[in-house]
Amino acid sequence: MSNHLSSNKIERHDDGLSWIPKKLHGWIVPLALVVIWEVAAALHLVSATTLPAPSTIIAQFFSLIASGELFRHLGISAYRTGLGFLLGSATGLLLGLSTGLGKLVERTLDPSLQMLRTIPLLALIPLFILWFGVGEFSKILMISLGAFFPVYLNTFLGIRNVDIKLVEVSRIFQYTRWQLLSKMIIPAAMPNILLGIRLSLGASWLVLVVAEMMGTSAGIGYMIQDARAYSQTDIVFVGISIFAVIGKLSDSAIRLLERRWLHWRDTFKG
Repeated sequence: MSNHLSSNKIERHDDGLSWIPKKLHGWIVPLALVVIWEVAAALHLVSATTLPAPSTIIAQFFSLIASGELFRHLGISAYRTGLGFLLGSATGLLLGLSTGLGKLVERTLDPSLQMLRTIPLLALIPLFILWFGVGEFSKILMISLGAFFPVYLNTFLGIRNVDIKLVEVSRIFQYTRWQLLSKMIIPAAMPNILLGIRLSLGASWLVLVVAEMMGTSAGIGYMIQDARAYSQTDIVFVGISIFAVIGKLSDSAIRLLERRWLHWRDTFKG
């Protein structure tokens, strides 16, 4: 009876937006804010230098595309983020599996990694510059460090949360250690692992901004920094919008993998 009432309650919540396609629900708030923003700019309620109108930002966006400058900066940023993310997440996955599966490895490595995790990444920038300079290697290394910990922590947590009953079942079926890992432990820990990858992607783009403001001549972060120096607020908003869109697309890609790989989960979908 209570389940039936809960179901009806959820349906009533959805009725108000039933005329809007479900895929467009996420656009309601952003579009409303853009409309309010445009109206405020048209009525001169805000300074055009401080907060340019969305139409001005869109015009600047197409101008940067036409000149080819935007693609040049975006390509370099995507290369740095992709390489740093792959390096950091792969290392985090391997060490997360190692510490999650082995008590000795956990006692040996995890305390040092937890201490390193508490150090603010910005505090390491002077050391990165002194040790590796301001070239590509230092930037990619910073991004990989930012991408490492979300994957490591969630992989470790996912493995340690695997139900012991699964291990007992594997003994009944006489699974080898590899079969136990590939057919039981990793699939059971996959929700946490994919969560770690989602967080890692977001962290990679965040660290990229800092890395590209650390002495470089190309990249979206550099474009924002250069525009700030010349008070080109519309270009700053273009760069911020690109980060927002790419971050959302990256997150959506991982969520698509979650739906395909975790379709077996019987959980509340909202």
